[in-house]
Amino acid sequence: MTNEQIDPPRRRRPSRARIVLRWSAIIVVIAVIVTGGYVFYNYQRFTSGITHINAITHSNAPKKDADGSDQNILLVGDDHRPANATDAQLAQLGTQQDGGGTNTDTMMVLHVPADGSRATLISFPRDSWVDIPGFGQNKLNAAFTLGSQNGGDAAGAQLLIQTIQNLSGLTIDHFVRVSMLGFYNIVNALGPVQVCLNAAVDDPYSTINLPAGISTLNAQQALSFVRQRHGLPNGDLDRQVRQQYFLTVEARQILSAGTLLNPVKLQNVLDAVSSSIETDPGLNILNLAAQLRGLNANNITTATIPISGTPTITVDGQDVSIVQVDTAAMPAFIAGVIGSPSAYTSATAAPISDVTVTVQNGTETDGVAATGTQTLDGIGFKTGTPGSADTHTITTIEYPKGMEAQAKALAPYVPGAAVTVSSAVDGVTLILGTDGLMPTPPSTSTAGAATPPASSAPSDSPAHNFAAGTCIN
Repeated sequence: MTNEQIDPPRRRRPSRARIVLRWSAIIVVIAVIVTGGYVFYNYQRFTSGITHINAITHSNAPKKDADGSDQNILLVGDDHRPANATDAQLAQLGTQQDGGGTNTDTMMVLHVPADGSRATLISFPRDSWVDIPGFGQNKLNAAFTLGSQNGGDAAGAQLLIQTIQNLSGLTIDHFVRVSMLGFYNIVNALGPVQVCLNAAVDDPYSTINLPAGISTLNAQQALSFVRQRHGLPNGDLDRQVRQQYFLTVEARQILSAGTLLNPVKLQNVLDAVSSSIETDPGLNILNLAAQLRGLNANNITTATIPISGTPTITVDGQDVSIVQVDTAAMPAFIAGVIGSPSAYTSATAAPISDVTVTVQNGTETDGVAATGTQTLDGIGFKTGTPGSADTHTITTIEYPKGMEAQAKALAPYVPGAAVTVSSAVDGVTLILGTDGLMPTPPSTSTAGAATPPASSAPSDSPAHNFAAGTCIN
């Protein structure tokens, strides 16, 4: 898959040797700041080394308490070089002082629920073909560069946030950016890491040469490990799995007693993290640490947004390899990964007579939206005009923020449907999917009282966890 976005004109393309372990760097950042390491560390010293970037603007800022205390933090890794990088440091990375690039080749959203019981990392492939506001269709990793052309890094971050919000339906609360050199410093501070492969690899492009089974990698070997795409069945997508795996291994290492109970090592890691990240000024790291105080590697899960293929398309006469995002599946995917927002969980269902539902047909079968509308009418809901939607595999209830009570009233009558907040709808919308779910009338008890059917959540969350000892391709 090609690494270039279509527009705009760019600096000379960085070599493969410059593509660093941004995934693992970012998860290390999060793992460090949420652990008990603050017991050994001066908080003021840590925060004084952090650079701030105005990524969250009035127009893209989250509405106050819109989803309780849930947080979505956009984590970004790119090729930019800090101004203080020395020639010796850059030489270690196989690069030079040419300014690097701002293509955001690593983009993940860290979702933290209000109770801090878990953390979920949602990956957005860099070659995702998306609509970038004001610039049309392009690869996702072009958004930051396009935005920064006229407004610097802050404008680049703002445009990337807007693009990801439009694509996913999530609200981005905060922003964290890690540079290439920053990653290297963090990984060096952490030390060697163990990985496990199902089969031996010998790839001259990434220079990785490892046997099957467990290997202990230094920083440069780890770089080669996550760079490999040649020889992997799905190219860049398999490399993304490598990166997800590696960041989980790194998280387990930073959360281990060997790091947390070693004051010298912990201080070195924290110093590396502090000097390596940029955040929006509103990110309160101490509050995030308190929220995630119970985090461990077993409750960090990862997932990748749904895709429908990796086609080659023609743009301005050039062949371009892209990742085609399955936008119709996105709402159900998000609901399955992050669960219900706290605002929905705490809401009390509204009376069904006060709820208006619009039913849309996301299947290839004619008439199901009209049938579903008729059923909801009979139950007592108000209904809108039935319509059609893109094909959905999972039946989904979508609602705008602020209508949690109305959505919660509908959910028991469509057992198994995903429920998700969405900026794409103006009211409660039921999109019928190819899973065959339909509205279900209430049952009648022996006493004659009508009761809604028992509600159930969709099965098989798309998120997963790499358990200790897991081997991959």
